[in-house]
Amino acid sequence: MLSAFLERREALLLFLAARTRSMVMAEDLVQDLYVKLRTAEVRGEVKSPAALLYKMAANLLTDQVRSRQRAARRDGQWRQETHISLGGEDVVGEPAADEVLVSKERVRLLTEAVADLPPQQQKAFRLHKLEGRSQAETADAMGVSRKMVEQHIQAAVRNLAQRLRT
Repeated sequence: MLSAFLERREALLLFLAARTRSMVMAEDLVQDLYVKLRTAEVRGEVKSPAALLYKMAANLLTDQVRSRQRAARRDGQWRQETHISLGGEDVVGEPAADEVLVSKERVRLLTEAVADLPPQQQKAFRLHKLEGRSQAETADAMGVSRKMVEQHIQAAVRNLAQRLRT
């Protein structure tokens, strides 16, 4: 069965992509089908492996659609139960104004503290923590080793923690 899957993988992908209108979702479903085939016990001979593969793919798609529908109903029900409206108007669950001011002040203090870090620590911290780059990507961008990036980030976090504690 697995060899039949590998032969028809691209066709199965297109089959699912046409129905989902999403290559990403189709890729996920094909991966699920592969996992299912790897873990399934096949008893006896399969007379038409292609037909079985397409049926399994269609069933996975149906299961996914049903799962999403259940999640949407559950989320809708939760929203109705937790949603607040006043005079027919939605009441937004925004944080209180004082909380917003405190948060903005914390961001301002952090921004200042980061700006005061030594240049290499600042660059490593910004690339890794603020831009979300990996340590390897940060090391490449800075032209240093990953170990050096780790040291810069650790030093930056210590400096920031010490400064923001006071």
